[in-house]
This record gives sequence, C-alpha cells and structure tokens, in this order.
Amino acid sequence: MSKFTHFIETGLFRSRWLLAPLYIGLVGTLILLAIRFVQEFINIISHFGEKTGQEFVLEILALLDLTLLANLILIVIFAGYENFVSRIDAAHDSVDRPHWMGKVDYSGLKIKLIGSLVAISVIELLKDFMQEGTFDNKRQMWRLAIHVTFVISGVLFALMDYIADKRDMLEVDISEKIHRSETFGS
Repeated sequence: MSKFTHFIETGLFRSRWLLAPLYIGLVGTLILLAIRFVQEFINIISHFGEKTGQEFVLEILALLDLTLLANLILIVIFAGYENFVSRIDAAHDSVDRPHWMGKVDYSGLKIKLIGSLVAISVIELLKDFMQEGTFDNKRQMWRLAIHVTFVISGVLFALMDYIADKRDMLEVDISEKIHRSETFGS
C-alpha cells in the first residue's frame, strides 16, 4: 500500500506542471496585447491633429486599459507560476527582478487581481461618461453595479485576509505561551 500511495502522491505533485502551458499561453496574450498597444499608439499618432481633446483623452484611456490588463496578466503569470508550479530561479539573481516577485502568495494574488479589475473598471466607466451622445442609462447602471461589486469584493477579500492573518498570529501566540509554560513549569 505504501508504494501505491507514494505513486499517487508523486503523480499528483507532478501534475502541477500541467499548468505550465497555461502560463506560456498567457505570455502569448502579452505579446498580442503589446501588438495591439502599438497599433493603437500608431493610430493616435497618425490622427493626432484631427482629434478633439476629449477624443484624445479617450484614446489614452484605452492605452492605459491595455497596459493595466498587461500588468494583470504578468502578475498572474509570475505569482501563479511560483505559487502553483515552481520557483522561477532565473529571476532570483536578476538585478531588475520585481520586488514583489516570489513574495505574492495566493492571498496577495487575489488582492492584486481585484485591485487591477477595479482600476480597469474605473477606466471603462470614465471612458463611457466622457463619450458624447452615447449615454445609455441602463448600460451605465449595469457597469456601475459591476464596478461596485468589484470594489465590495476587494474590500471583503482584504477583510478575510486580515482576519485570517490575525487568527494565525493568535494561534502562534497561544502556542508560544503554552510552550513557555510547559518549559518553565517543569
């Protein structure tokens, strides 16, 4: 039975590598986003003199949207790969390694994701409010409701993490007190 259990556990542990192609696919989406960004940027440059200030701001917000989405994908790639597949050893000695890399656990990843989604949602709302003549009350209410849902979810995620951290600290404190009383009580 022990060899069979070891075989199953080894297979389960190695199955984490099935996630690697998904992260590689996300790198492909980063490439596509970079191409789309360049296309949009060239479009802005080529029609620069023809646009009103408001149209120009809307186009810049679209670039910002693409950038935030790319940042979000990069966070998922780095944190997801390191949390669920393997450490990225090639980055540990790199001078330009992001300071948060290797430090974002699953809880931190959730907070970063929801924060990015809130930022993207805000930009989309701002773009909608800035467009002239296309205001649709029903659509705006739905977008606003979705945005508020993202914000509330983010606050609840942060609150749950705070409570979990406090609980963990309390458990460590209690176990240390028990250990000290056993050590000094003997």
